[in-house]
Amino acid sequence: MSVDSRRAFELSNPPGLYDPSNNGYSHVAALAPGAKLLFIAGQGGEDVDGRLPAAFSDQARQALANLNTALQSQGSSLQQVFKLTLLIVDHNEHRLRDWVREANRVWKAGHPVCTLIPVPRLALDGMLVEIEAVAACS
Repeated sequence: MSVDSRRAFELSNPPGLYDPSNNGYSHVAALAPGAKLLFIAGQGGEDVDGRLPAAFSDQARQALANLNTALQSQGSSLQQVFKLTLLIVDHNEHRLRDWVREANRVWKAGHPVCTLIPVPRLALDGMLVEIEAVAACS
């Protein structure tokens, strides 16, 4: 179990379920009483000018940066994210490994709960990843 007293939630991986940490997520997130919720729309890998890099890992890194920008606009951060919905175009094990590498750079003390959904296409031509998030803050 990963617990951080500064967060308004607790992440856990209950006995009886496999350890998902190698795939970059946790099984359960429990909110603290009175936590404020932030719902962040799906963030893609485009920069502020709308340009998308070609490489999946570069888009994943930029999508996380965009998510962080949205969170910071509300006084929050990536460390307050407890739930992700991850959409990946043409998902495969290589893209999963790239995603886990990027997620590990951000979440060192437990990954958010996450649902990964393989999709054939996203909103923009060339868009390979989209990350929707729910964060909690005190």
